[in-house]
Amino acid sequence: MRGTHPRAGRPTAHMARCVAAVLITTSAWSQESTAERPPNVIVIFMDDLAYADIGPLGAQGYATPNLDRMAAEGMLFTDFVVSAAVCSASRAALLTGCYHRRVGISGALGPNAEIGIHPDETTLAEVCRARGYATACFGKWHLGHHPKFLPLQHGFDEYFGLPYSNDMWPQHPEFVNLPAAADGSRPGFPPLPLIEGNAVINPNVTSVEQCQLTTWYTERAVDFIARHAAQSFFLYVPHAMVHVPLHVSEKFRGRSTRGLFGDVMMEVDWSVGQILEAVERQGLDEHTLVIFTSDNGPWLSYGDHAGSAGPLREGKGTEFEGGVRVPALMRWPGQIPAGHVCRELATTTDILPTVAALIGAPLPPRAIDGHDIRALLFAQPGALSPHPVHYCYGPGDELQAVRDRKWKLHLPHRYRTLAGRPGGTGGVPVAYSTATIGLELFDLEHDPGETTNVADRFPEEVARLQALAEQARHDLGDTLTNRTGAGVRPAGRLALDDPRLVW
Repeated sequence: MRGTHPRAGRPTAHMARCVAAVLITTSAWSQESTAERPPNVIVIFMDDLAYADIGPLGAQGYATPNLDRMAAEGMLFTDFVVSAAVCSASRAALLTGCYHRRVGISGALGPNAEIGIHPDETTLAEVCRARGYATACFGKWHLGHHPKFLPLQHGFDEYFGLPYSNDMWPQHPEFVNLPAAADGSRPGFPPLPLIEGNAVINPNVTSVEQCQLTTWYTERAVDFIARHAAQSFFLYVPHAMVHVPLHVSEKFRGRSTRGLFGDVMMEVDWSVGQILEAVERQGLDEHTLVIFTSDNGPWLSYGDHAGSAGPLREGKGTEFEGGVRVPALMRWPGQIPAGHVCRELATTTDILPTVAALIGAPLPPRAIDGHDIRALLFAQPGALSPHPVHYCYGPGDELQAVRDRKWKLHLPHRYRTLAGRPGGTGGVPVAYSTATIGLELFDLEHDPGETTNVADRFPEEVARLQALAEQARHDLGDTLTNRTGAGVRPAGRLALDDPRLVW
């Protein structure tokens, strides 16, 4: 069910009957015992959190005891990838179970964007709502900031957060030191709004408020869990951190030996702990699947304000493993075996179909790309990745790489890199260089850092993956070869008479 359109008229009698039926169904669910209800689902989605930024994967300079707990009591995925190494595209894939190319969302939508998630796409929240779930999103949305694109119109009952990235504000380092124009106007982004529901409640978020975002999102999440303990719920917490500009509350400032980045990570870990404790306090521990992952790898040009991809190559904005392979933890006591490590390929697009299967909800009517990974999640003997291939679309909708469980073929393309140079300091980035990669094959099983091109040794694998690349071009297009893609669906667009977010 979609949220109410801002200009919708009074409900008809038919609509009233439908609403009454939903309320009766929801009430009936709330009377069921926990064992009889479908499980709760919590997705904690980080921003620019890199592969090696959590304790279980080698973080240094700060502790992550609650993320360590999730790994000890649940499952750590070591080959978990995203659809795109950039904000909006990655979030579109997570919430629709589709490659971002399929649903028409690329890059990072800014304050001037007039597109967003299409109303005909089915989100993870709508999948859950079909089973009577309460749903909420507390954090960064970034799938369109005008009312028709906001969470309440796409399956969420509650929303509180930023409409896009926290650096899309007047203090962005590219603009903050530029002089004002003759008319007094300044170049750059407009003030950053904070939204509740469909309304702007603060039109000008400052650093003071940014320091409270992690705390506010956490408090909202804990309250939501308490209010819906008697009803199945889906809770989506897409944090603003660790995207620059980094901000942390006073309770964690100066706590780590890694500087501000480490302080922020300690607060993120605290947030995870608060959510886990809230679930436990309500007696829902064995009835709640908690997923922790990220939208892409580190923004390396920011140096000491960026995370670490560890042994992986490059970072955000590239289709190397450092850009697209992210940390992933999943915990569900009594269901997911404790302390298990899954080394099979899985993706954020798998979360929607897996949750649908777990809660007994139908899949979206439109084609999706994710797979049900319950066999991996429950560590069934001999379980393998259900992905015969994974396509890596980079900036500008270029098909830049194709991979499977073992092999990854990079197609010739240009990419941004620091080329071994250090990144910036204090929140000010350095400039990237541009490099070119040819047709190169890597054995990810033995070389996840993509250091050794073995294309000449395995020409049959190169040919096989090239054939799969051609299938991708037919289905999803490729700007490198001027292909549009037969399976690409349009993004939602703002019409002239649509209400617009005003702040």
